Amino acid sequence: MIVDDHEVVRRGIAEVVDRSEGLSVVAEAGSVAEGERRAALVRPQVILVDLQLPDGTGIDLITKLRASGSEARAIILTSFDDDRALAEALEAGAAAYLLKSVRGAEISDVIHAVAAGRVLLDERTITRRRAEHEDPTADLTPSELRVVDLIGEGLSNREIAERLSVAEKTVKNHITSLLAKMGLQRRTQVAAWAASRKNREWAATDKH
Repeated sequence: MIVDDHEVVRRGIAEVVDRSEGLSVVAEAGSVAEGERRAALVRPQVILVDLQLPDGTGIDLITKLRASGSEARAIILTSFDDDRALAEALEAGAAAYLLKSVRGAEISDVIHAVAAGRVLLDERTITRRRAEHEDPTADLTPSELRVVDLIGEGLSNREIAERLSVAEKTVKNHITSLLAKMGLQRRTQVAAWAASRKNREWAATDKH
């Protein structure tokens, strides 16, 4: 069963699945509530569920299905590559986590693996990813963190100084310090990092 509120996305995934040997789509849904109703009717073996849905999240749906006694194995399919979402998916009992940028053949391979009982999402995956994506701002002071946020908003040093009610030289000192702590060389790198962090927020208002 495929649960995604974008019909075009659902149909595209359904075509990939239906063309795959041994797989067939038994139902589609566009929300948590609809997914819950249809899963009760068709009892799917595997459910591909979008992380963000109009009335909740894919994690909400997985939790509801498990509480109802469903044995469907869940795969999170999302646009967001985020460790917090990954950890929550694991806690909810998801067996795999796929980005929508994957190739069709990979989706089929993961469905086959999950249907066969494999779990492709585990604590080791999350631990490894966290080690690879350690927060470079972990050692920053509150003032330095604020400067990073304001750089991310596109403010100049003078504008940051005005916002924080400090001298422009103080802002420059903060930037020198935070660059060293973050392992960066230029202010533009801080701006790029701040922008990429915003793009990784899976719970953002822009769902897709």
